[in-house]
Amino acid sequence: MAEKLLTTAEVCDLLNVTRWTLQKWEKSGVLNPIRTTGGHRRFKKSELNALMKVESSDAPVNLDVVAVYCRVSSHEQKQKGDLDRQKARTLEYCAKQNYKVEHVLSEVGSGMNDNRAKLKQLFHLVRLGLINRVIVENKDRLTRFNYNFLDCFFSSYGVQIELIEEVLPKSYEAELVEDIVSLMASFSAKIYGKRSSQRRKNHHLGVVGGDRE
Repeated sequence: MAEKLLTTAEVCDLLNVTRWTLQKWEKSGVLNPIRTTGGHRRFKKSELNALMKVESSDAPVNLDVVAVYCRVSSHEQKQKGDLDRQKARTLEYCAKQNYKVEHVLSEVGSGMNDNRAKLKQLFHLVRLGLINRVIVENKDRLTRFNYNFLDCFFSSYGVQIELIEEVLPKSYEAELVEDIVSLMASFSAKIYGKRSSQRRKNHHLGVVGGDRE
């Protein structure tokens, strides 16, 4: 039976990564695509399965169904490739641990924001019992503060959070400052907006009161 080959677009969709990431993985030897006569890349399905540790139908079932969660604070970090590199490191770790990765969630957002779309999707997977392990590079990727609350919530559904790094990297301080500045700007905008709304309301009432006189 011929080896199943996937296009670049199909692999990007399967692994939830960019073309840039695939190129980096190819250069580093993580993936080894073949070339068609037209010069297009084609990726072996078996190689991708090995990366994600998806078992074949006749192989023993891996009881650890894993979701990978990756996050950076700014779009600038994403453009610099930080998010893709984080995703690559996390997937490589899962491959070494022989984990079955079924969900790859990545996003740009402040670690202080508890309303992130992919984080909410992760909660949904936990509540439905669709996973039993979450892999993150370090606890800061999930949340800046109150990590123990998340750990307790996940544990109540039988889901374990596994941290690749227990010690936060040096970049943590700079990213934390960026999050704090973003949070202060958000609060300032809300306070200014509330004051502006009150001034408009007072002005309107003043005009109405003047008309009545």
